[in-house]
Amino acid sequence: MKMKDRFRGYLPVILDLETGGFDSRCNPILELACAFVSMESDQLQICEEFCWAVSPFSGAIIEESSLKITGINLDDPDRIQIEEKAAINSLFKLIRKKIKSEECTRAIMVAHNASFDQGFLHAACDRTGIKRNPFHPFSTIDTVSLAAIAFGHTVLSESCDRAGLEFDGSKAHQAAYDANRTAALFCKIVNESNFVFSP
Repeated sequence: MKMKDRFRGYLPVILDLETGGFDSRCNPILELACAFVSMESDQLQICEEFCWAVSPFSGAIIEESSLKITGINLDDPDRIQIEEKAAINSLFKLIRKKIKSEECTRAIMVAHNASFDQGFLHAACDRTGIKRNPFHPFSTIDTVSLAAIAFGHTVLSESCDRAGLEFDGSKAHQAAYDANRTAALFCKIVNESNFVFSP
């Protein structure tokens, strides 16, 4: 089975953002990570992962409480950060290449609390003038909802635990790690679903 057949022509792209607050209008994206999945013997598996450290846009408001949660140190000399427009363009370039290779027509965002990540990504695209967004403009696949149905819980760490997936709490709220765990959870739910799929 090809990806395009399993998800109605959509390419699922697992995304995680770490931000400087909860308001997409004034708080910046500080980390951006994605994971791609492939279909092997009708089973989804993680195949590629990418992450970018993002510099706050000019005039951004950064909440100290958010930095405490994420552990991000903006003054860390080892933090190699790029502007949000460059990070998003890099992400979109990878997605468009993968859409083409998988013969899909568009990407669909997979995220834990997807509306949060989608809102921040849309705000950043508006702010930077990026027009060609490969994601569906409003549809998403939210692993919060999937986990609630499959495992009776919505928190990522507990959902992974109930799914039999490793989750290291010390790495939580790091975009690369959360994207990886969200991708693993998504694959687990899709692969073990009792739903019999027929394209």
